[in-house]
Amino acid sequence: MNLEKIGNAYNLFDKATDLLKEDLATSYMDALVETGDNLLEDGKIMIEDGKPTEKVINKIKPIYNDFLNINLLPEEMRQVIQFALVKASKVDKIQPNHQMTPDSIGLLVAYLLEKILDQKEETKILDIAVGTGNLLSTVTNHLKKGKLKDIRLFGVDNDDTMLSVAGMNLKMQHIDAALYYQDAIDNLVTPKVDVVLSDLPIGYYPIDERVVNFETRALKGHSFVHHLLIEQSMLQLLPGGWGVFLVPKNLFESPEAKSLLEVIQKQAHFQGILNLPNDLFTSQESAKSLLLLQKRGNNAKQAKPVLLGGFPAISNKEAFARFLQQVENWINKNK
Repeated sequence: MNLEKIGNAYNLFDKATDLLKEDLATSYMDALVETGDNLLEDGKIMIEDGKPTEKVINKIKPIYNDFLNINLLPEEMRQVIQFALVKASKVDKIQPNHQMTPDSIGLLVAYLLEKILDQKEETKILDIAVGTGNLLSTVTNHLKKGKLKDIRLFGVDNDDTMLSVAGMNLKMQHIDAALYYQDAIDNLVTPKVDVVLSDLPIGYYPIDERVVNFETRALKGHSFVHHLLIEQSMLQLLPGGWGVFLVPKNLFESPEAKSLLEVIQKQAHFQGILNLPNDLFTSQESAKSLLLLQKRGNNAKQAKPVLLGGFPAISNKEAFARFLQQVENWINKNK
């Protein structure tokens, strides 16, 4: 990967986005999406109600031409858009549930899936809270380098801005995905899949009457949305399929955890939970873990022992490599 090339491309992308943001009087995120959409049309600039002005168009056109002439590879393009999304999160003060999953976490998810999944004619993957699409594209770009060539992708989100970002993000990387604008708590329109992965939104689901059929619903007050989405994901998996979720580190410490565990035990095998490195998070309260579940059926069996532990700091390369080897040994033993 050429870092200088990525840096030059990002500077052009950011410059065009800033020009659109100022002229359209919009958020950086909206201008970012419009920049991406324009580039997908070979630099043709969309004009609505006389905006952007001719003066700004004349400034942006050569920037787009320079960007398109760089010829970025898919993973390089993902890096460019990621840098732009990092800026958007700061400029627009985006809420935590809408911020993208860091690369390092996406690569850990990809590593686990690469080791866990068997080669087959087609692998279907769903991100049930797709957000900006960064986790889904990170995993896809990594898996396509290995044995999984034919991957069908699906994403669901109830935020139209995030879905617009995801759509632009994936298309810019030449990744084909079916994205659906819907509440993931409703009956999903996607097919049953081999993998559900997601950096789950954390918090309470506000509409109590819509979750009356969920076993993970709270008996009093609002239900945890991340509990509901884990239950929903189990229903969307094919027998033997995998759920890989980023969850709060204290997922099983709340009083509501009992019903979640009951649903997991009924629907799936609890295969593991790994604490992610603390240095990836701004505080102990925001720390997350990787939860690994496997849908019952199709010769799936309970792993022995359950994969438990915590990743060392990524900066400690020797300890991190040793831990990855332990994880790989566990996977080989339990496949």
